[in-house]
Amino acid sequence: MQSPILLVEDNADDEALTIRAFSKNNIRNPIVVARDGQEALDQLYGTGSYAGRENYQRPALILLDIKLPKLNGIEVLRHIRANAQTKLIPVVMMTTSKEEDDLVKSYSLGANSYIRKPVDFQQFLEVVRQVGIYWLMLNEQVHQP
Repeated sequence: MQSPILLVEDNADDEALTIRAFSKNNIRNPIVVARDGQEALDQLYGTGSYAGRENYQRPALILLDIKLPKLNGIEVLRHIRANAQTKLIPVVMMTTSKEEDDLVKSYSLGANSYIRKPVDFQQFLEVVRQVGIYWLMLNEQVHQP
């Protein structure tokens, strides 16, 4: 079974577009969605409502929005990179933010990539296609237990 993609996105339209784009581009990894930063961390570490789950597979890729409820994407990234279990998982920041500070903080904290979400649907499909091909097919990853 292919490792999942963790999509951390609070906008239902962007969530649907991302899932559709992966499907349309024949990227078959299961997509797990977290709708806020705390839920993302709970999923990753098996805490909160995800405590006690069995057979959890670490994501092959995390697509992380910056503007999130409860805990923003920058803080989520900080937690991911500080934890030995998750620090090597590729994290792509996908955001509408045009703030230079968000870009600098993301890379400073170890984001693997920073992508501004296109507004145009066709461009969005193409960006997701390229992200999927690169991070899930071409990029060599460290496999952690």
